[in-house]
Amino acid sequence: MTQNKARLGVDIGGTFTDVVLEVAGASHSTKVLTTYAAPENAIIDGMHQVCAKAGVTPAQITQIIHGTTLATNALIERRGAKTALITTEGFRDVIEMRTESRFEQYDLNLNLPEPLLPRQRRYTVPGRIDATGAELIALTRTEVELVVDAIAAAGFESVAIGLIHSYLNPAHERLVADVVAEKMPGAMISISSEVSPQMREYERFNTVVANAYIKPLMKSYLGRLEGRLKDEGVDCNIFLMHSGGGIISIENAADFPVRLVESGPAGGAVFAANIAARYGLDKVLSFDMGGTTAKICLIKDQTPKTSRVFEVARTYRFKKGSGMPISIPVIDMVEIGAGGGSLAHVDAMRQIRVGPESAGSEPGPACYGRGGDKPAVTDADLVLGKLDPDNFAGGSIKLHTDSSKDALVNTLGEPLDMDARTAAFGLAEVVDENMANAARVHAVENGEDLSDYTMIAFGGAAPLHAARLCEKLGIDRCLVPPGAGVGSAIGFLRAPFSFEANRSVYMRLSDFDAAKITDLLKDLQDEATGFVRNCDAAADIGSEFKVYMRYTGQGWEIPITLSAEQAAQPDADTYLSLFEADYAKLFGRTVEGLDVEITVWSVNATTPPEQVDLIAQSAGSDTAVISGKTGFFDAGLGRHISGYLYDRTTLSAGEVIDFPARIVESETTIILPPSRKAIVQPDGCIDMIAKGDAQ
Repeated sequence: MTQNKARLGVDIGGTFTDVVLEVAGASHSTKVLTTYAAPENAIIDGMHQVCAKAGVTPAQITQIIHGTTLATNALIERRGAKTALITTEGFRDVIEMRTESRFEQYDLNLNLPEPLLPRQRRYTVPGRIDATGAELIALTRTEVELVVDAIAAAGFESVAIGLIHSYLNPAHERLVADVVAEKMPGAMISISSEVSPQMREYERFNTVVANAYIKPLMKSYLGRLEGRLKDEGVDCNIFLMHSGGGIISIENAADFPVRLVESGPAGGAVFAANIAARYGLDKVLSFDMGGTTAKICLIKDQTPKTSRVFEVARTYRFKKGSGMPISIPVIDMVEIGAGGGSLAHVDAMRQIRVGPESAGSEPGPACYGRGGDKPAVTDADLVLGKLDPDNFAGGSIKLHTDSSKDALVNTLGEPLDMDARTAAFGLAEVVDENMANAARVHAVENGEDLSDYTMIAFGGAAPLHAARLCEKLGIDRCLVPPGAGVGSAIGFLRAPFSFEANRSVYMRLSDFDAAKITDLLKDLQDEATGFVRNCDAAADIGSEFKVYMRYTGQGWEIPITLSAEQAAQPDADTYLSLFEADYAKLFGRTVEGLDVEITVWSVNATTPPEQVDLIAQSAGSDTAVISGKTGFFDAGLGRHISGYLYDRTTLSAGEVIDFPARIVESETTIILPPSRKAIVQPDGCIDMIAKGDAQ
């Protein structure tokens, strides 16, 4: 085997750590339980397992690409560093006052989430920059030193600096950072003009605070990981997946850890986009269901939709507006607490509710036999006959059906007068409807009709639920690719090196300044390209340009994509026509008589995407060989049905499965209900098609 092709992808999830090794065109993977206290232990364990399967040593690995939920979990669980915020006088309470938006409009007892930092950890300095970037009130070093002395005396580990309008003029922030570095040499420093140089102080302050809050934790973890890998003989480049769907260096990741918050889900979206390209699909719904959450993403023209702002740590059943806004480039997806480990309970209205609380890997669902006594989605799937208790996770974890039944009866059955199987059916239907409803809302918000889409399902739990979700959403086709159980880790290995630089500079089209725009986009291009060069100095780097535009007076913008020529030769009429075309497509019409304004400029520097060949798709001709008989509860029919068991590793291209079936493999299980038939495609994808369209 050639050493220069050994690449390792690692995804730390809330329940499992997925590890994939690609060597000379062959792929080897495993799932191990996440070790919360020392996440690097699970990585080392998984690395040795896949190296043994591939017949290589860890020293032969030449590249590692890593994604992790550690940053997200630290924000959700509020276990970051002791952090102080330095902001402008009069703006101390911005992160607590939030905006005027109420995420539950009619709830008179609405509880707003607590800010990440309490008031006593928020400090102010005089000095003021105005909305044009001009200095209104000077800021002196002496004034800053008085504040920093108080912070140093309080023993803070990390300092976030967020001053008003610093995205236009960062001079005051840099002065504050210089004083902090001088007086607190051991403290971590984050400044908003570097972390998120965008307008809207609430989102920007939250983002820089979040970055500072998790920076010591992530620096410590990444340092330990490098050390452990070197101890195992691994001496190669380590890269991190960022939330925007690209790869950055470990050094940049340590400086901007907030960019890692959605790294795992981003890898999944890249994986789905790669499959979409192989099949020539322009409308894809990516469905990623793991142990803790389910993620749904729209992929059009083989490119995941992106956004500039997203929320973490939502407190009202993952309701939009109830979380902490993070203003960074991110793949736009909806994430809900609906994973295999999501726990169920009965609410005050005697209704079954699922999530967002999760059993994780410690103790895990009741069926793991590790002390869990609350029913999780995996417990319901086991009782409904969708899982083999002796071959879960390749046989590495034995499941205890009796424990699942006890948990279901105790938590759901007794309050609702149900037996274990009825409770399991109710739990499964609730979680499937939660996911279907989230997908419907996401589609409507983006002006899309899901009946035109193909689903791509991956993650350890998604293939169990994908067909039922398709039934609910009216989707006729679903692809379950090879390696679906570790899809995000595979996605890391398909992702380009990339970095998106953005900046808020307000401009109306009536005041269009072509020379200023040319210089601004060139500066952003140089900044973004520099981050990518830090990963691969020899790379061929391209640039993607976007501007965020709106009608004057509107509250939010829409992204407008520019060609390289339109970025190099800005023209107001061209920008207006692009905006009106996209606005009409999204909202059905344009607005006459209003000026248009640009608020944010963005350049994404990226290496070329992986080239893929179109699959010569099979219509199916041969009947697949049955491995045995099975049975499971079908929600569509509302009863237990008999079916057949198939071993995915023995299936061949062109084979057809036209029965209710359970298709098993080491990392996941596919449920094929009576409404679907499946064709094995040449690349190993299981192509599930609604029978009315398959014949």
